[in-house]
Amino acid sequence: MEIGFWKNAAQSPERIALINVDGSRITAGELYAESNRVVYGLRALGLKTGDTVAVSLHNEVAMLELSLATAQAGFYFTPINNNLTAREFDYIAKDSEARVLIVSGKAIETSRTLDFPSERRFSTEAAPGFRAYAELKKNQPATLPVDRSVGLVMNYTSGTTGQPKGVRRSPPPISPDDVAARYAQFLMLFGMQPGEGVHLVVSPLYHTAVLSFAFNHLHLGHTVALMDKWTPEGMLERVARDCVTSSHMVPTQFNRLLQLPDEVKHRYDLSSLRHMVHSAAPCPVEIKRKMLAWWGPVIYEYYAASEGGGTLVSPQEWLAHPGTVGRAWPTAEIRILSDAGSPCAPNEVGTVYIKMANYSFQYHKDQKKTESAWRDGFFTVGDAGYLDQEGYLFLCDRKADLIISGGVNIYPAEIEAVLIGHAKVSDVAVFGIPDDDWGEQVKAVIETKSGVVPSPALVEELLGFCKCELAPHKCPRSIDFTDAMPRDPSGKLYKRKLRDPYWQDRDRKI
Repeated sequence: MEIGFWKNAAQSPERIALINVDGSRITAGELYAESNRVVYGLRALGLKTGDTVAVSLHNEVAMLELSLATAQAGFYFTPINNNLTAREFDYIAKDSEARVLIVSGKAIETSRTLDFPSERRFSTEAAPGFRAYAELKKNQPATLPVDRSVGLVMNYTSGTTGQPKGVRRSPPPISPDDVAARYAQFLMLFGMQPGEGVHLVVSPLYHTAVLSFAFNHLHLGHTVALMDKWTPEGMLERVARDCVTSSHMVPTQFNRLLQLPDEVKHRYDLSSLRHMVHSAAPCPVEIKRKMLAWWGPVIYEYYAASEGGGTLVSPQEWLAHPGTVGRAWPTAEIRILSDAGSPCAPNEVGTVYIKMANYSFQYHKDQKKTESAWRDGFFTVGDAGYLDQEGYLFLCDRKADLIISGGVNIYPAEIEAVLIGHAKVSDVAVFGIPDDDWGEQVKAVIETKSGVVPSPALVEELLGFCKCELAPHKCPRSIDFTDAMPRDPSGKLYKRKLRDPYWQDRDRKI
């Protein structure tokens, strides 16, 4: 079969490309036609090569139509978390310089106050003030667009400033079909093959890896099945019903699945599973052992970030090297450097750097952050780890302050920037503490202003303040108070002194 969605859809238009949340089937020919119409519709609005389309959608067909459209029209595609507040949403929409906005669900109200032209604001649901998404495609050709060029996803990630930054790459000077073949070949690293296969989407498509894996599976010729609200038993039911062969998961979902009663676990036929891939967060060794014992040797792990990657480990390799996140991809190289920039010896902990063949990126509108990420053609996202004698990577910590809760990255600096704006807060530190279900939860430690007495009422006031400014997953789950933050004379905060007591009886090593 042809590799790459557009070629494959033209060859086999009757093949089922998507299984929607409601169970309805969409053929490759139908998806091909609708995504082509989107290209013509966006161009009719005046979009040119290099322009950005921002979306905040549920796990729905439009998300993949738009992904396919922008990828062959030379546009940047920026997914926005639909749990963000209006302030957070507004920042990304403006910073990305989006020319078109397409939303559904919560994002309809969140984006309503955004200063955005009404003729380029769409919703997949009926919503006053928004054009119907169907209007974008109405009366447009279903044929492959002319003047096709490679478009890319520009996801937003964050860092020490607390403001998210778009990870922007330059499109390679090849055709969209050639890029599609590369995407499919990436999945072949896991042992997946073109042809029959069903990939189940169990997390929101606005996450970098979730969208990437769904998109790549379309190019591999597999069917993509959508879940919009994940539940443990609901997933097992979908696996059995749709004969699912692969998915992209996070360890929190493994933990929830393992908590199901045995009679529920054994109620569903899971024999179709072949490649259940996980990443995004630390997976405790015992959790993974239990999942492998239940599902068999079908669980693969990789290490990467929005910026790129990475490593890969098969189930067999992991059992021989428990805790590893794998060895470098054939197209990548891993280097461990000391703080001084010198190479670390095997088993010596340092900062993890990655090099990918013919690859680079920049943080949109942040040259300083871009320069700090790169060294001699290698980039880092600040993770610490070591390589063993055989070249297997082990992570010992994540970004210095990054919180990973349920596989979602949460950036303390952004939360701190909100809390420090409260009239009763003098100083603040935010970090992750252990959570048996989510991996980590958000903890805030507050130094109050002179004369302000800490109290349960103040905790509720501060939590309410956060809820007005931050998406729910970023809001602290608990708040403690301190008389004075552990800072040195220059003002540097020793956050580890606050965080370590919560982890002293827990092994943070992955």
